[in-house]
Amino acid sequence: MKDRRKRSDVVSWSRFFWCTLFIVFTCVLFTGFTFSTFRFLFGESFQPELVLKWRAPPMEAISGDSPLAAPSISIRDIVTLPDQALVFLNCPPPARFFAKEELDCVYFPANNSSQQPPLKKPPVDLDGDDPEKQIVRCPLQPRGFTASVALRPNGVLPAGPSHRWDSLAYEALIDRDNTTILFVKGLNLRPERVSNASRFECVYGWDFKRPKFLLRTEVVSIAQEIVRCKTPLSILNSPQRLNNSLKVSLRVKGRGTLPTIARPEQPRPDFRPEKKHEMCICTMVRNQGRFLKEWVMYHAEMGVQRWFIYDNNSDDDIDAVIESLSNAKYDVSRYVWPWIKTQEAGFAHCALRARDSCQWVGFIDVDEYFHLPSGLFLRDVLHNQSKYSNVAELRVSCHSFGPSGLKHVPPQGVMVGYTCRLAAPERHKSIVRPEALNSSLINVVHHFHVRDGYEYVNMDRGEMVINHYKYQVWEVFKEKFYRRVATYVADWQNDQNVGSKDRAPGLGTRAVEPPDWSSRFCEVTDTGLRDRVLANFTDPRTHLLPWQEGDKRSTRTRRSRRKLAWKLF
Repeated sequence: MKDRRKRSDVVSWSRFFWCTLFIVFTCVLFTGFTFSTFRFLFGESFQPELVLKWRAPPMEAISGDSPLAAPSISIRDIVTLPDQALVFLNCPPPARFFAKEELDCVYFPANNSSQQPPLKKPPVDLDGDDPEKQIVRCPLQPRGFTASVALRPNGVLPAGPSHRWDSLAYEALIDRDNTTILFVKGLNLRPERVSNASRFECVYGWDFKRPKFLLRTEVVSIAQEIVRCKTPLSILNSPQRLNNSLKVSLRVKGRGTLPTIARPEQPRPDFRPEKKHEMCICTMVRNQGRFLKEWVMYHAEMGVQRWFIYDNNSDDDIDAVIESLSNAKYDVSRYVWPWIKTQEAGFAHCALRARDSCQWVGFIDVDEYFHLPSGLFLRDVLHNQSKYSNVAELRVSCHSFGPSGLKHVPPQGVMVGYTCRLAAPERHKSIVRPEALNSSLINVVHHFHVRDGYEYVNMDRGEMVINHYKYQVWEVFKEKFYRRVATYVADWQNDQNVGSKDRAPGLGTRAVEPPDWSSRFCEVTDTGLRDRVLANFTDPRTHLLPWQEGDKRSTRTRRSRRKLAWKLF
């Protein structure tokens, strides 16, 4: 009996020893394989414990008992501009668009020892093309206050993280080569120069307060505000990780990581054997809705097929104008781009979006019109240039027009109303092949850098120019240049960048109409575009231009509604 017990004890301990040894050996083997694999995928900077933490942090719940307030709605981020605060809402599905009347901007004292009640103001406007990612534009918070948003009647959202607009990673998308294009402010890199990428690295993660749980990857190129990063393979191999919580930023080695609200997006691919559109236009606007109809309708006749409108915090009726143009079968889309002083970055972003569907893309403003004195159309010019496979950019000279003796907005539109300009052209704008752009996406608004092997062509002014209606009647000019100085200031009367070309010559910083404004900037009478428009666009029955027809119909509609309202009253 004792012998049997001794033998069983020996067998049990032997089995325990060999089982333990097997488990330890398996763990060591698995761990070594995992670590070596991740070092191969991500490089030496990758930290192995990251693979255990691919989870988004839980969202903050909203307080209050508002029936409109779903528990999962939260404030994702707040970005403070010089004249307003952008509050980014996170509204998971099933989400709907909020009306302006359903929200209040709420301001809490940062140190509320006196129990001062919060302030409330109505929003400036609401933005966003996606009901899950809405932007509430609030009046700038008073000094010492924190901004938030309340859903009426009493659902106040906890304030989210707040950021400065001028030091921020603000937008990101994944390119077709699987690199991430990151847009940043605050680096102050030299314009039109590629910088040393080794000084930087890209950082991915969900919680930037915990640096050891972040992925770090190589910067492929960096120029101006545009960074191209290597995207981690774990993200590319698991598209579900590209959700609303994953963020990317830029780390300056030796200085730290920029604050970020940039979440990489993967544009829907639109690959076709041939481009859908021969000619497209990208533009950035702020409160230019009343001029958009003339600009789109004219360029449609000239050969433009698609318009990308980047809306830079407009608070006019531009969305209604775009909707009416879309209903009239013009291919116009609005993209919310709230970032100030980022036109170059916005145009680079647009070039990437337009690349799959557009052979050529023009980058001009809403007060700029392609004019072909030869009587040709844009499609004719593009066909001629497309014969040369190495031509990737057409540079077009700009003629700046003045008020032309007018004191009020011309009823027939800018092309007919303004006929006097400066003699010498100012600057140029470009039409480019987006496929041929340099991977750094360097541009200075007026032109892009193209890849090696491609070149640009300076267009002959007898073939094509741009009529830039830059100095219009005072009421328009004042609106256009308010908040449009080279260094952003809330008030253009501040003495900053007085000599900038964005300022009117001789005007300085005083927003007061000079007595001779209507006769300024008039050196050459130029009626070429006016004559072509009147000859080819005028309705022989009504003698109206197409953009006037719409205004007349909308005026009649408003009058009939007013009459009906009086009858009902």
